[in-house]
Amino acid sequence: MSGFAPDYSRAAVSPSPNFGERREGRAPDMIILHYTGMPTAEAALDWLTRPESEVSSHYFVFEDGRVVQLVPEAARAWHAGRSFWKGDTDINSASIGIEIANPGHPGGLPDFPGAQIDAVIDLCHDIMRRRAIAPERVLAHSDVAPVRKIDPGEKFPWSRLAGSGIGHWVEPGPVGGGRFFQQGDGGPPVEALQAMLALYGYDVPVSGDYCARTKGVVDAFQRHFRPDRVDGIADVSTIETLHRLLRELPQA
Repeated sequence: MSGFAPDYSRAAVSPSPNFGERREGRAPDMIILHYTGMPTAEAALDWLTRPESEVSSHYFVFEDGRVVQLVPEAARAWHAGRSFWKGDTDINSASIGIEIANPGHPGGLPDFPGAQIDAVIDLCHDIMRRRAIAPERVLAHSDVAPVRKIDPGEKFPWSRLAGSGIGHWVEPGPVGGGRFFQQGDGGPPVEALQAMLALYGYDVPVSGDYCARTKGVVDAFQRHFRPDRVDGIADVSTIETLHRLLRELPQA
């Protein structure tokens, strides 16, 4: 693909060949945030623009706040892979993907610089305004691909984004004692937990069996919404946070 005019006026353009048409003419109504998980931003951007990688995103945000657009928003970038949210199984067609330069867990999960988060906030605001995307439809890669993906990680400042009207957030319940459920448990209370996670949007079986998949979904939920402890155990803090998110979720 040759150059194109950026959808976001502050973006430079570095075209990636890795894209296609959105299926059934789907208009994007989600934003998915990723970290690159590579040692340097330059290496990550290079990889996203190589045909052999077969991956891309719409946008790339450097640590210093520079923004590059790789794929036009009207096209389907290859960023989410096998994923699911609220019944959607083609998240690439439903979303705009933003890669945020950060070495991630392989690199010790360093903090995201302030200038970078400022740029992510401005970019998200611009996309949400132009595309009429609801705040709760801004999600982590780990939300739509739990178990398989863990980015942008538990140190991503979701609360700061929420303070700017991006994403869905409540103050998480304090980590402490109390009754909890974990892998190997079963019964109606586990089924109720699974049903709540599924209602929020996660791809989780509603079986009453706290299986490995359920643990992975709880991990993903904690990584986004209760990041002080990510252990896959549904403790009181996790369940209270989930209850509050569901209560405050805008009704369709």
